[in-house]
Amino acid sequence: MTKKDLYVLGIETSCDETAVSIVKNGREIISNVVASQIESHKRFGGVVPEIASRHHVEQLTIVLEEALKQADMGFKDLDAIAVTEGPGLVGALLIGVNAAKALAFAHGLPLVGVHHIAGHIYANQLISELKFPLLSLVVSGGHTELVYMKEHASFEVIGETLDDAAGEAYDKVARTLKLPYPGGPHIDRLAAEGTPSIDLPRAWLEPDSFNFSFSGLKSAVINTLHNAEQRGEVIEPKDLAASFQASVIDVLVTKTAAAAEKYEVNQVLLAGGVAANRGLRAALTETFSGLQDVELIIPPLSLCTDNAAMIAAAGSVFYEKGHRGSMRMNANPGLELPN
Repeated sequence: MTKKDLYVLGIETSCDETAVSIVKNGREIISNVVASQIESHKRFGGVVPEIASRHHVEQLTIVLEEALKQADMGFKDLDAIAVTEGPGLVGALLIGVNAAKALAFAHGLPLVGVHHIAGHIYANQLISELKFPLLSLVVSGGHTELVYMKEHASFEVIGETLDDAAGEAYDKVARTLKLPYPGGPHIDRLAAEGTPSIDLPRAWLEPDSFNFSFSGLKSAVINTLHNAEQRGEVIEPKDLAASFQASVIDVLVTKTAAAAEKYEVNQVLLAGGVAANRGLRAALTETFSGLQDVELIIPPLSLCTDNAAMIAAAGSVFYEKGHRGSMRMNANPGLELPN
């Protein structure tokens, strides 16, 4: 008997992208529509939660209709609705969660809550079959984690940031260099033009630790700039950006490779917004090209930043495992990854 195809509609509103997608069998994108708010937040140098929430209210219906139109599908063709339940900005999350609940109730569809980071990890399933056990390096504005998975929907955080996430450090250093928001892509571009000639610290922490710390590095960059200004010296921004990025990437890649070896994984996945960083992608590719027993999966740029296809992909897995949300589902900004 042929197994029926599974169509899941995903909704993502955790921060400053309003996104809706339809994914088939957890692997194939049928439609994926994203409305970005970067221009609205750029003049503030970061995301303003109230503005983000208002934009979600304005855009969600438009994005939803466009996703259905591109897929040439209606709600009768869907099997479930998946939505980002958390973590994220509570007001932004509420828009997506309440919309998903209303749609699920109105059309008699099952509701599935998805952890935002699980979504980023499952973005990789949209380009490759996942082979367990695997390790995921999650790098985004608010998260830097190493997540071990022995099977679908099982997440064990074996390392995480103790202070600033890598994305936060990028944004703070970018502001110091007077670069526009979001800072990460600008640092990445500037670093490609410079030379990592400035000695900056690497926080390795305790031996065998897979945790991260970028607060000291961020402070070292700021102090290096201020000290140079006081001495009347000029530091090339491109060289400082290259030196900062080299430090971040060195720690991320070294710890990821060590964890992959210790846990004897079949795959290493890159996930999160900072996964779009060209320097990080190149360094991981170079490191893992010499490890024949470990396959490196890096999603395309369109699946690194927040999108709803990743939520639908993760939602498909949770749906098939019997996970169901209810009309009591609420935004959960402190939601933890399921074990």
